[in-house]
This record gives sequence, C-alpha cells and structure tokens, in this order.
Amino acid sequence: MAYYDGVFDALGLRDWCDDGASGGPMTMEQLLAQTRGDSADTPTGPAPFPSLDALHDSCSKVPQSREMTAGLEQAFLDARSGLRSVLDPLTQPLSWVLDGALDLFMWVPWWALIPLLVLLCWVVSRSVGVTVFVAASFLFLGFIDHLDVAMQTLAIIFVCTGICVLLGVPAGIAMSKSDRLQRSAIPVLDLLQTLPTFVYLIPLIFLFSVTESKLYGIAIILYAIVPVIRLTDLGIRLVDRDVLEAAQAFGMTGRQKLFKVEIPLALPNIMAGVNQTIMMSLAMVVIASLVSAPGLGVLVLRGIRNLELGVGLVAGLGIVLLAIMLDRASKAALARVDMSRQSR
Repeated sequence: MAYYDGVFDALGLRDWCDDGASGGPMTMEQLLAQTRGDSADTPTGPAPFPSLDALHDSCSKVPQSREMTAGLEQAFLDARSGLRSVLDPLTQPLSWVLDGALDLFMWVPWWALIPLLVLLCWVVSRSVGVTVFVAASFLFLGFIDHLDVAMQTLAIIFVCTGICVLLGVPAGIAMSKSDRLQRSAIPVLDLLQTLPTFVYLIPLIFLFSVTESKLYGIAIILYAIVPVIRLTDLGIRLVDRDVLEAAQAFGMTGRQKLFKVEIPLALPNIMAGVNQTIMMSLAMVVIASLVSAPGLGVLVLRGIRNLELGVGLVAGLGIVLLAIMLDRASKAALARVDMSRQSR
C-alpha cells in the first residue's frame, strides 16, 4: 500500500490505474526494504509531496520523473539531425575564424606579437601605467613558459568578444527602439544570464563534435553576449529626450540621430557592456576547456584531474593576469570616452 492509494480509490480511478499495470523495475527504497526484511508496502512517516514518483507508487498510469526526462532527451535526439543540417553551415564560419585566430597567434613570433599587443593596449588606453603592466605581464607569462597557452586564450577572447559586440550592439539598438521586442527579449536574456555554465555545453555536445572549435565558441558567445545587449539598450534609452528633440528640430533623419547623437551619448554604457562581456568570455573559456578549448583552461583542468596543485595554481594566476590586463585596458578606454564626452 502506498500513501496516495486512498486518493485514487476515492476518485474511482483504481480500475484505470490497475488496467494493464506492470510491476516495473524495483526502486532503491523497495530493494533496501527487501534486503532488511521490512515491509515496503506499509507507508510510515509523514506523507511525501505528491510528486510524479509518489503518485506512480499508487497509480502506475502516472508517469515517473525519469520517463519525463527520457522523453525530453528523446525529443532532442529526434530533432538533432534537422537542427544540425541548419546550424552546421551557419556556424561553420565561427570554426574557421577561431582556428585562424589561434593559428595566427601561434605563427607570429613572440618578439613581434608582444610589442603589437602592447602597442594595441597603448592605442586603446593611452595609459602609461596600464601599458607597462600589460608588457610586464606578458614577459612574466613568457618567463614561466605559459606565453603560448595565454596567447591561445587571448585569441579565443578576441574572436568571441568581437562577435559578441558585432551581434550584441545591433540587438541592443533594436531593443531600445521597440518596447515589444524588449519585452520579448528580456526573458531570453534572463535565461542566458542565469543558466549554469555547464548547462550551456550539454545540448552543444549533442549537436556538434567536440573536435570542432565552434562548440566552445558558441557556448562562450551565448554566455557572454548578454551584458553588451542589455547595456546598449539601457544606454540608448537613457539619452536625453530633449537632445533628441533638438536633433529632430535640426532636420536629422532617424539614421543620423542614431549614429551622430544616440550612439555617441550611449558609448560609455556600451563600453561598460563590452568590459563585462570580456570578463564573462574569460570566465567561460575555463569551462570550455572541458570540450577541447585550448589555452590556460586546459592546464587548470589538468591540475584538477591529476591533483597537480602547482600546475592549476600557476595557470589560474595566468588567467587572473589576463583578466586584469583586459579589464584595465577596457576601463581606461571607457575613461577616455567619458573625458572626450565631457570636453565637448
């Protein structure tokens, strides 16, 4: 006898529940009770929550939780071939770009690559302190033989962040122009922002081969694109209405207002979104090492798997240095934007 037998009896559903019923596999609780010699048919203790499994004990026609999860998995597997036929050609360029960036960063010798990256940092930040820190960090990574893997991580960050900006800024602009689109997009963005990082990999592993670069590229982009979309939308919505009315009074078209008024005024918020996207991309790179993403994350994973404390800690230090470099450079660029805006 189960806890909810009386409920189904009172509703007159006993014949329906028992029609064609089969014993099914023995649960762990029943197996343990049988081993102890207890009676598993007599319920003891407080009544359990009326979940699928608890109701199934009283009525075999009620599906079990494992049947629901198995059905969801089967539905995904049934749609897999159709999804792959559509997504494979659309996402293949991402593999090419990622592989090309990794090859480029590995092909350029260190004595040319490091000065180029330091020069890029100076052009972006125009900060002596940040530029010196970036140069010293690269030299330190090279000194401890972690420069190559750090460059691989940096190549992935550059590609994924660039794609996030190319896709996220137009999406944020479109959201700022349509309240209906914003209401529709916010639940999707909330889902992407709150979904655990490991969960991003589950459907992608079923769709793509783990040897394809687009597998971890898509996971990083989906995880990191949310801040730049949200802050672009917010920045454009915060533009002073009086300024827009003045622009319209001068005869500006919608396109001119967007590119000459709204985007320049929203640029600090957009840059803040880019900064957050860079940080989230770097965080996801470590998780993506589980699906063949190269770089420092591989060494972190090796330290966890083999209990090599030193390998994991040094690789983690390299990731921290990359995060600080990218964060300081992007914040210095944001400060430059704010200063140029205030000087106008």
